[in-house]
Amino acid sequence: MHVDLFDFDLPTDRIALRPAAPRDAARMLVLDGDATRDCGVRDLPSCLRAGDLLVFNDTRVIPAQLEGKRGDAAIGATLHKREGPRRWRAFVRNGRRLRDGDTIDFGAGVTATASDKGEDGSFALDFAGDEPVELLLERAGRMPLPPYIASKRGGADERDAQDYQTLFAREAGAVAAPTAALHFTPELMAAIEAAGIAHSTLTLHVGAGTFLPVKADDTDDHQMHAEWGRIDAPTADRLNAVRAAGGRVIAVGTTSLRLIESATDAEGQVQPFEGDTAIFITPGYRFRGIDGLMTNFHLPKSTLFMLVSALMGRERMLAAYVHAIAGEYRFYSYGDASLLLP
Repeated sequence: MHVDLFDFDLPTDRIALRPAAPRDAARMLVLDGDATRDCGVRDLPSCLRAGDLLVFNDTRVIPAQLEGKRGDAAIGATLHKREGPRRWRAFVRNGRRLRDGDTIDFGAGVTATASDKGEDGSFALDFAGDEPVELLLERAGRMPLPPYIASKRGGADERDAQDYQTLFAREAGAVAAPTAALHFTPELMAAIEAAGIAHSTLTLHVGAGTFLPVKADDTDDHQMHAEWGRIDAPTADRLNAVRAAGGRVIAVGTTSLRLIESATDAEGQVQPFEGDTAIFITPGYRFRGIDGLMTNFHLPKSTLFMLVSALMGRERMLAAYVHAIAGEYRFYSYGDASLLLP
């Protein structure tokens, strides 16, 4: 499909620079079949049914944004996928000044050697020393805010260390937050449980590839970056049992959805899964493992807007986004939510 089919006019002032406070005070646009309703995130328990199951991504964002020097050249690196105990694949700013074997000094006693330049301009970075890389990143790294936010705010600050982690964040390894889950608070979770709605978690370490624009003219020519995920056997069994009993599996975030769909077989059974997924969902895709999605509002011509168009229909989503823009909903990672029930 032509990428321009997923374009729309998004005023830049609709991109939220800070989250709602408290988190569950955000607005929520509900698309339930043919109905469209303006609600709030706190209305979620009444928008679902007893017996439904929400599925959250429990990945934890690491401080994966690094600024360093190779000689007198400034080098920026955004880690996006772990390739070994001390090796990360990274997108590099000013990469033309970098060659295989060069050492980058990120300060605070943190250095890494660059190698294996990829066709996308990324490099493998091997971190020196014996300390766990996680500790090195805590010293030298910053929270990797999406560029659409960071460029307007001058980068991340201390607030983002809390704002950009979800209530469920446990498994360190993501370089972007599963942002739909940023709306959840203990109070909202208590209301969800009281309404008879269950929840489970899985792990997908979100990569910086989620921020990359689609540069191809046709979706067939776009290459998704792989991300590592895991669904254990008890979680797979629980998701299957919910649907067998007549409940719905509602993915919280496109990351949860993509992993569930990667793990679901042709008969609609979720299987245990551990490994990489590069699934790219566009209109025409037949969903097998989920019955709905809670997600934030996405950018024009993004892979995530293509995904929600596959779930609800392109014309339906374009009309919904026109409604959201006119209604001053807040977009992107720190923005408002939508609940999509086809």
